[in-house]
Amino acid sequence: MIVRRKITNKTKALCASILLGLNLANAQQIKYSDMDSWEKRLIEESFIIGNGTKEVYEIGKPGTVKGAKARERGDSPWETSSIYAHVSGIDKGSSTVFPEKRGNGYCARLESVLESVKVLGMINLSCLATGSIFTGYLDEPIKDGDKPMQYMMQGIPFTGKPKALKFDYKASIGGKRQKITVTKTTDLEGKNEAEVSVILQKRWEDETGKLHAKRIATGYIRIKESTSDWVNDYTLPLKYGNIEKEPDFKDYMGANYKGYPIWGKNSKGKKMKIDEAEYGTIDDTPTHIIIRFSCGYGGAFAGAIGDKFWVDNVELVY
Repeated sequence: MIVRRKITNKTKALCASILLGLNLANAQQIKYSDMDSWEKRLIEESFIIGNGTKEVYEIGKPGTVKGAKARERGDSPWETSSIYAHVSGIDKGSSTVFPEKRGNGYCARLESVLESVKVLGMINLSCLATGSIFTGYLDEPIKDGDKPMQYMMQGIPFTGKPKALKFDYKASIGGKRQKITVTKTTDLEGKNEAEVSVILQKRWEDETGKLHAKRIATGYIRIKESTSDWVNDYTLPLKYGNIEKEPDFKDYMGANYKGYPIWGKNSKGKKMKIDEAEYGTIDDTPTHIIIRFSCGYGGAFAGAIGDKFWVDNVELVY
């Protein structure tokens, strides 16, 4: 015997709420992505370089932290390129990302600056610090300026499958590109551009402790022009699977790009480059997401002094 039940409006509403709940369960968002919440660090620099206090800003729970010490990890998934360094016994802070008032809230202002260290008038060292924010964390204190990428632990746990990344931005870019390290200044080709990328990975650790990943999805854009005002709700699509045959593909977008290695820590806390040797598909479930905004491109120490890139209201679109 077949029993037919009357589908009432109440039942329809219940079914709709269940489906909505399932969708929301997969629609993961990244905390503090509205850029309205900031922590201030007051880093006391060493006497030998002036004994000043550097203000460094981080995206996260509001508050003020004093002292020359590594950032205490709270509940913020975001990290900035502003750093605390302890090199050869000297404490130094560097600020490249700042909160800026926008309407009733704040946005993030990313800048490329020339950082200098002067020791009693005898030593004068400079390098280019490019403003950026990313999901993950810095393994502070920075102890070696030669290999800054090894301190960037990029990516946070994430299992969603978004279609795009949406954000507001403003840009003052196009300056002369240079690579400035403590030992050398090199002029680079072309004008400076801002860079935005999103990467979904499926990571695992093998029996020897090495880290591996499949590239599940990619979103990438270089912003080439300055803007007179805000560009709101810009939407960057994510492409799943192997993107190397896409008509707009560039080598810097692909898996295992040597110019921008991705670092992480294994289960024993050892830092290493992640071997991202293959692509996955949309059927794979990601384990990590890397979102990165930068006011320059070309790796560490590369950019244009004085260029700025503003970011606000970051949102994943499903």
